[in-house]
Amino acid sequence: MHLTGLHHLTAVTARAAENVAFYTGTLGLRLVKKTVNQDDVSAYHLFYADGLASPGTDITFFDWPAPPERRGSNSITRTHLRVPGEGAVAWWHARLREAGIVEAEPALRDGRLTLDFEDPEGQRLALVDDGGTGPEHPWDGSPVPAAYQIRGLGPIRLSVPDPARTAAVLTEVLGMRRDRVFETGDGPVAVYAMGPGGPAAEVQLLADRSAPARQGAGAVHHVAFRIPDADYGGWADRLKAARVPTSGPVDRYYFRSLYFREPNGILFEIATDGPGFTADEPLETLGDRLALPPFLEPRRAEIEAGLKPLHPGTAG
Repeated sequence: MHLTGLHHLTAVTARAAENVAFYTGTLGLRLVKKTVNQDDVSAYHLFYADGLASPGTDITFFDWPAPPERRGSNSITRTHLRVPGEGAVAWWHARLREAGIVEAEPALRDGRLTLDFEDPEGQRLALVDDGGTGPEHPWDGSPVPAAYQIRGLGPIRLSVPDPARTAAVLTEVLGMRRDRVFETGDGPVAVYAMGPGGPAAEVQLLADRSAPARQGAGAVHHVAFRIPDADYGGWADRLKAARVPTSGPVDRYYFRSLYFREPNGILFEIATDGPGFTADEPLETLGDRLALPPFLEPRRAEIEAGLKPLHPGTAG
């Protein structure tokens, strides 16, 4: 029973309409699910992914009217997005530079060509060459040519004051393996791998003894790791046996989840691959309308009335 890779990463936006424009327009991702935070239905929960809404390709956002993040430790400080080859990194560098988004040059980091940049709210991102390995499912409606499209999540960087405590959870509880260490200007970064390894299945761990971050717009809320559907009960038992306090089973309708915090306070989620985003919408029209899980459907009129339009002149 093993984690198979990254499932999704959820961040915070205070400007949902601009967020949609950037992630679908500039980055060319597909809005595959337009729904609400199931614990706070006044907020959108927006999911961006590849053409098939595949697990492991989702970067998602809660729409909260929050001030900007105060950066610091005890947080996720860089989200990598995979692109197929050094030529794709060069193409993106030209695109983002022309848009005034990136100032950095691509750099070789951990043996992979990488381009750091931020979204308009300061969300720290990077494009990383994944060598073209693994499946790819381009979106026909993307403004980005298929050969250069973002293929999914890459390594996620955690910055914590006490890496040993987090490392113990990654290895002893979650079954990751410490794979290697590479150097950065901020110090050494340890890489922990899941399942087959590679950039779609890695967590980076950096020692950071600065003041704790305060979440807000531009921050990451949590990271989720993939498991097969059949392993869900086993993971609930495993966390209980390890005496890890968790949320208990949570059915998000599109996947089932278990939530817990590692010792430095970062929120982790374990999530099943299924049922998937086509549980309530055809693949062809994913993200076109507000989707609500069955237990929220009776409140649709109330929920829609409390949401801001994402597109000028429309109700959604």
